[in-house]
Amino acid sequence: MERDEDTTLYKVVVNHEEQYSIWPAHREPPLGWREVGQSGLKQACLTYIEAVWTDMRPLSLRQQMAQAAASPALSPQREPAPGMHAATAPRTGDALVERLCRGDHPVECRLASGPPVQALQESIDRGYVHITFPNTQGGTTLGVRLDHDRSDVTQADFAHQSGTVHLEGRLSLNYVPVWCIADIDLHTLRGHGHLALVEGCTP
Repeated sequence: MERDEDTTLYKVVVNHEEQYSIWPAHREPPLGWREVGQSGLKQACLTYIEAVWTDMRPLSLRQQMAQAAASPALSPQREPAPGMHAATAPRTGDALVERLCRGDHPVECRLASGPPVQALQESIDRGYVHITFPNTQGGTTLGVRLDHDRSDVTQADFAHQSGTVHLEGRLSLNYVPVWCIADIDLHTLRGHGHLALVEGCTP
């Protein structure tokens, strides 16, 4: 058992969005990340992160939400993609679905520890991503199975953490079949998105 124990030393790193991760202590941090001065065994580093990373939202999103709360503005309306209902005023019997089908809303990608853009690219390749609507109560996180025909990553430069991805996929939210449509900036892993009812599923 002692031979199987992980004795690798790690260090805690943070990026400009105040997102934390761990990295092997003997290696230079990845591009966009810096050391915070905490190092040790893996569990010790994770315990430190749990103590200091109390707000999972990126710094830029927190700032944007604070500005929006101070001076709320209406977001522009999107045109629905084929096979979707217009995001106007759907009647589904579910308040959350109806709210997210109206206009655009701030969204962000919630990812596991590690370089976030790389983690997002891997999630897209697997065809399954998590999209969070932080302005809802508790921050609604949706597991979205991507439709690669409707999604678009041609404007993304994952190597340089720049550009945008357009993601679309289906899921059921509170038993209502919907599409989740989101445009994510790779530099911040946040953007705007909304839901749209699946064609033929209107109550």
